[in-house]
Amino acid sequence: MTGMDARDAELKKELNASLQARRELGEEYESALVDSFLEKVDQRIDGAVERRVRRQLAERQLTVARDARSPRATDSWGERFGFGIVSLVLAVPLSAIGGGVGQLPGLLVTWAGIVGVNVVQAVRTNPGLFGSRKSRRDGDWED
Repeated sequence: MTGMDARDAELKKELNASLQARRELGEEYESALVDSFLEKVDQRIDGAVERRVRRQLAERQLTVARDARSPRATDSWGERFGFGIVSLVLAVPLSAIGGGVGQLPGLLVTWAGIVGVNVVQAVRTNPGLFGSRKSRRDGDWED
């Protein structure tokens, strides 16, 4: 028996007990017996609603907690500008070191690294930047 079946069986037992008590006590106690049974039904409904509300609240809190922990792409103008400035400032000494030590191949490797870092940053701040291609058909842009 599942939890719901057990509760239904318990409620059915309560109803049968109320009906049996009504038979034994007579019609003058019928109102009190019905009120008592309805009070038990109300308690069951209140308990079920409370459990459902608690479960939904817990699910919502879990969703909020997951969203708070998940990394978000920050695409602020200041971050992009700052990263570009730092990249250019560091490109000068790195180019000098790469070109001085490795000549032209060293300079090319240095700039390949600088471009690679900037591409990774661009993709991180703009997910799907290189992933979706758009074509124009019938005057509409489509993915």
